[in-house]
Amino acid sequence: MSVHDERVAEFHRLHSSGCFVMPNPWDVGSALALEQMGFRALATTSAGFAWTLGRADKGVGLEETLEHLRAVVDAVSLPVNADFEGGYAVDPEQVGANVKRAAATGIAGLSIEDSTGDEADPLFSFELAVERVRAARAAIDETGKGVVLTGRSEGFVVGRPDIDDTILRLRAYAEAGADCLYAPRIDTVEHVSAIVAAVAPKPVNLLIHTPFITVAEAAALGVRRISVGGTLARVAWFSFRQAAQEIADAGTFTHFNNLPNPDALFEQR
Repeated sequence: MSVHDERVAEFHRLHSSGCFVMPNPWDVGSALALEQMGFRALATTSAGFAWTLGRADKGVGLEETLEHLRAVVDAVSLPVNADFEGGYAVDPEQVGANVKRAAATGIAGLSIEDSTGDEADPLFSFELAVERVRAARAAIDETGKGVVLTGRSEGFVVGRPDIDDTILRLRAYAEAGADCLYAPRIDTVEHVSAIVAAVAPKPVNLLIHTPFITVAEAAALGVRRISVGGTLARVAWFSFRQAAQEIADAGTFTHFNNLPNPDALFEQR
């Protein structure tokens, strides 16, 4: 069994029972740090990566994303799930072609979103959204790599927080071949429970971007996988901006106390 096959097999095992946290590094250094902390899988973050390039989320194209995925996968020994946005295409056939390219980077999983990027019409039509997931499933099957496919419904992200529509879409994505279902930005126990029940027995990913729930509480609700999106990157940016603003405003350096030594972390490689 190849290294990639082992990672994919492990990722499938993680989805078969229990609850695991899959934090989101934004570059190779943060990925290595999270691996050394004992996490069992990682996921990229389109937003966190974009910020390292001085761009807003959704501001990175397919080629840069594929390069980023290869860099993170090559740096760690853990399964890596790709934030693959909407597949970098609208047409289902092109989504499938791009998914094949992503699978070739060595990732163990990827997600496909149903948001359009158009504020006036922020979600793909139900039929097109399902076809896009079905195309991603077919593409993965054609590669024979077994990559875990996550179907994402973005209503709560794009200002359409309709739990009934979200559940309708997630169920359809499950029927179209998604292995895992995900509705980012839901933030109530009632909505989490409703989604877990609606797509059972397939696993659910829960984004935790505010402290509304703990890992233990999410596990008790039946959540299988937890991610944090760009929130760890936002924490890093918050600390950076606080320290730099103090220097700019007061000329003092009080944030420079008790800092870690990254050299010590990376010298262990």
